[in-house]
Amino acid sequence: MNVLILNGNPDAGNGDFDRYIQSLAKGLTGKRHTVQTHILREMDIRYCIGCWNCWFKTPGICRYDDAMPAIYKSVVASSLVIFASPIIMGFVSSLLKRANERLIPLLHPYVDLVNGESHHRGRYKHYPDWGLVLQKGSDADDEDIHIISDIYRRETLNFRASLRFTFLTDQPVREVCDAIDAL
Repeated sequence: MNVLILNGNPDAGNGDFDRYIQSLAKGLTGKRHTVQTHILREMDIRYCIGCWNCWFKTPGICRYDDAMPAIYKSVVASSLVIFASPIIMGFVSSLLKRANERLIPLLHPYVDLVNGESHHRGRYKHYPDWGLVLQKGSDADDEDIHIISDIYRRETLNFRASLRFTFLTDQPVREVCDAIDAL
């Protein structure tokens, strides 16, 4: 399986999180998965301004010349994208959210009716499933995790994909790797 990890840790001083993600990547590689990790804080990722150029003026291409085109290619080539972040103020980091919002060029502006709901048409025939790896801080609770998981589950609907898991960094890496390997 081709796995893409988007490390949304904004704080280079949070070495525990980064080490966990590195161990996860190494563990999945050891199980013969191909793993690519993007450390988002080291990349130039601009904010979406809602100009809709990526849908109407230059379909599939964002107006910004930043790091996102490389991420787009990685996403489309993956079987699984893992969105990884510490929980900050009840949600994923603004860095991960910024990258997540910028995935919109991977979809068409046109919609289809799916199970009684309007969802965007895919620009590509295949999209990867999604997973979450979250670091629960002292101010996060189970409700935060439920809300984050629910929002990501809803986002996958436009990608005709599934949210396959939500793991916390207090779970042993080996168990997480085994669970991912069993997908």
